[in-house]
Amino acid sequence: MTTQTREKRPIDRWGSIKIELGEKKQVRLEAGESFTGVAMRLPIMVWRGKTDGPVVGITAAVHGDEINGTGAIRRLIQEPPFELDYGALILVPVVNIMGFERHSRYTPDRRDLNRMFPGSPKGSMTARLAHLIFEEVISRCDYVIDLHTAAVRRTNFPNVRADLEIPECERLAHAFGAEVLVDSEGPEGSLRREACKTGCPTIILEAGEVSKVEPTVLDLTIRGITHVLEELGMIEISAKERPDTAPHQMIVHRSTWLRGENGGFLKFHVSAGDTVEKEQPVATNTGLLGEEIEVLTSPYNGIVLGMTTMPAVSPGDPIVHIARPETRKQFRKLEESVDQIEDDALESQLRDHLATSITVEEPSEIIDEEEF
Repeated sequence: MTTQTREKRPIDRWGSIKIELGEKKQVRLEAGESFTGVAMRLPIMVWRGKTDGPVVGITAAVHGDEINGTGAIRRLIQEPPFELDYGALILVPVVNIMGFERHSRYTPDRRDLNRMFPGSPKGSMTARLAHLIFEEVISRCDYVIDLHTAAVRRTNFPNVRADLEIPECERLAHAFGAEVLVDSEGPEGSLRREACKTGCPTIILEAGEVSKVEPTVLDLTIRGITHVLEELGMIEISAKERPDTAPHQMIVHRSTWLRGENGGFLKFHVSAGDTVEKEQPVATNTGLLGEEIEVLTSPYNGIVLGMTTMPAVSPGDPIVHIARPETRKQFRKLEESVDQIEDDALESQLRDHLATSITVEEPSEIIDEEEF
């Protein structure tokens, strides 16, 4: 990826608002207008540490209905688990304020904001919002953590996505401490890809579902942000207070969505975060009266990165997203590590909570074996 040179804007001046060292202040950016001509304002919290240092942007709800990250940023504002000693945070609970107001992934002009960066001051409504975020937030940051969830009627097992060929992205991704790291640049026009092009290393967290603030996802997000800020030297945490990290990390370069060939009603055999063997059944598609239509099996050893939470499917609908480790040895290490996670560990609680979105049943052939 070719990076561009950029002039970093100051953190202490936001129009007429002056923010001194050690201060927290609210900033509201003019983000456009509603259909009635009323101004839409984007609320931001700027938190400066005791001394100057790196500036980290933490953004959420680039897709307006993906609000797990919004809950995490609100927690950081209301109940910060650390003192900020060094540098500054720019906290943006909702980037796509227009979509958020409508409980929608998209902006009112039906565009995906996360394909419109860096935007244009003379373009569409969405392009103008993207330009505002780049000019007012990204241009002041040294690093960005962008918080996402799965799309509607899906859930994602927590994973950090980053271009691991960029050393500082790799550093942040490992420090965050998620179990799965997905190595990719991201799509053209996405916030993380375009921010990286300007020399601002950016990672994203994908975790959970839309329209919810899920407790364990919130806890994992706060834990990961804390780890990143500690890695950057912006906070100090005693060994006793330092949150645990995942017992393993797996880097994946390849993943596959399994899709139904037929319409039907699903029985799930796995949930998000499960490890699966090659040819293991992951879902059975049935008719409404229970007749079996097809059985979907994993094409390789891997981990369930995401899945639909909607059991009624049409032909071609994505059902289970499986990420593949590079080697069988890596998979076996992952499998052993997952099996050894303590019941009270956050990773174990995450799996239990994400599984509440679906009903998991054993495949029919296993049930038959138990009956006989």
